[in-house]
Amino acid sequence: MVSISSELLQTWIIGLLWPLTRVLGVIAAAPIFSHSSIPNQVKLGLGIMLTLIIMPTLPPLPQFEIFSFQGLLILVQQLIIGLAIGFSMRLVFSAVELAGQLIGTTMGLGFASFFDPQSQGQSTAVNQFLVLLVMLVFLSLDGHLMIVTAVANSFVSMPISLEGGGINPLQIATWGETIFSVGLTLALPAVAALLITNMALGILTKTAPQLNLFGIGFPVTLSMGFVVLALALPGMLKPIENFIEQGASNMRQVAVPHGSGQSLN
Repeated sequence: MVSISSELLQTWIIGLLWPLTRVLGVIAAAPIFSHSSIPNQVKLGLGIMLTLIIMPTLPPLPQFEIFSFQGLLILVQQLIIGLAIGFSMRLVFSAVELAGQLIGTTMGLGFASFFDPQSQGQSTAVNQFLVLLVMLVFLSLDGHLMIVTAVANSFVSMPISLEGGGINPLQIATWGETIFSVGLTLALPAVAALLITNMALGILTKTAPQLNLFGIGFPVTLSMGFVVLALALPGMLKPIENFIEQGASNMRQVAVPHGSGQSLN
C-alpha cells in the first residue's frame, strides 16, 4: 500500500500552487490571453499546462506551510509579479486604444460608441479597428510566445522566495506614462489633418454664412478621417512593431528586481 506523508503532499501542492499563481496572473493581465471571449476554463487549463511544463526547471522552493503567513505572502507576491509582467505588454494595447479613441472622436464618431466587454467601457469603431490591427501584428511577431518566454524566464531571474526581492512599482508607473505619448504619436497624423479640415470649414462658414455647417461639415470630416486613416495605416506598422518589441523588453525587465527599465518612447 502506497502511503503519502503530509510533508510530501504539501511539497507537491506548493510546487504547483505558487508557480501557477504567477502564470495565472500573467494570463489575467496579458493581451490576447486575458480576452473576455476566452472561457475561464480554457485560461485555467492553459495556466496549469504551462505550469506543469515550467515546474521541472524551477529552482528549489522554500519550505513553508501553505496557510502560514510566509506561504500566503509568497502567494500574493507571485500574483503581483504575474500581473506586472502581463501589464507591461498590456500598455502597448492601451496606447493603441487611446490613439483610436482620439481619432474616432476627432472624426465625429464619438456618438457611435458602444460597450466594449474587454475594457468594460465605451469605445469607438476606430478604436476597435486599431485594436484588431495591433492584435494581428502582435500574433505575427509571436508576441504570445514572448509572453510565455518572459514568464518562464522570470522564475530564474526572480525565483520564488521571500528573499528574492520585488518588482519596482515606480518603474512600471513610468512605463504607464508612455500610454499618452505613444497614443498621441499614432493619432497625430489623423488628428492634425482633421484639425486643418475643421479650420477650413470654419473659414468657409465665415465667408459663406448661408452654408449649413452641420450639413456639410460632418460628411467632410468623416470622409477626410477615413482617407487620412487609410493613408496613415502603412506608416503605423513599424511604430507598432517597435512598441511591441519594447513591451517584450519591459516584460523581461519586470523580473529583474529593482532594475533600471526603459520606456516605450
